[in-house]
Amino acid sequence: MSKLTISNLHAHVEGKTILNGVNLTIASGEIAALMGPNGSGKSTLAATLMGHPNYTVTEGSVKLGETEILELDPDERARLGLFLAFQYPVAVPGVPILSFLRSAYQQVHPDEKMSLPKFKAYVLHEAEKLGVDPLFVERSVNDGFSGGEKKKLEMLQMIALSPRIAVLDETDSGLDVDALKAVSEGVNTMAGPDVGILI
Repeated sequence: MSKLTISNLHAHVEGKTILNGVNLTIASGEIAALMGPNGSGKSTLAATLMGHPNYTVTEGSVKLGETEILELDPDERARLGLFLAFQYPVAVPGVPILSFLRSAYQQVHPDEKMSLPKFKAYVLHEAEKLGVDPLFVERSVNDGFSGGEKKKLEMLQMIALSPRIAVLDETDSGLDVDALKAVSEGVNTMAGPDVGILI
């Protein structure tokens, strides 16, 4: 069982305190929704959990299982099983989605050796569950994507990387009904006893 435990977390950005004593626990098998008005710190919490360098933690603890993660780099947090779906994913022109996903998978799961054909079959199988066209994975990462396509890619990344704890930062922002359906299907696909999800 995995558990993300946030204890008395304080953080600031550009000298302004945003998080002021956050306490929250997310365990495997749980889906939790964190709600609040704009500017209340939801995205700051997500970025702080993943180790964004613009956010400075001044007090508190964040543990994934028994491991304190605040001193770890973002890639180390990812290898422990933490995943962040961004509110505003960036485009990476010239980098095919399949190559991007395989590189990320190899970094997060270094002990699992999977050939390119096997990995492609794995990704296409997961993409089919989301109703994503197989040609989608040949496109460049978020290059020219609609808001809905960006969110579908975030869901595909989440499913492909199989995190222990997934944090979805305002994943419904600016989506139409079809895109919301894809996001909800992604969450439902991931939901289960082995993963905790914070939305």
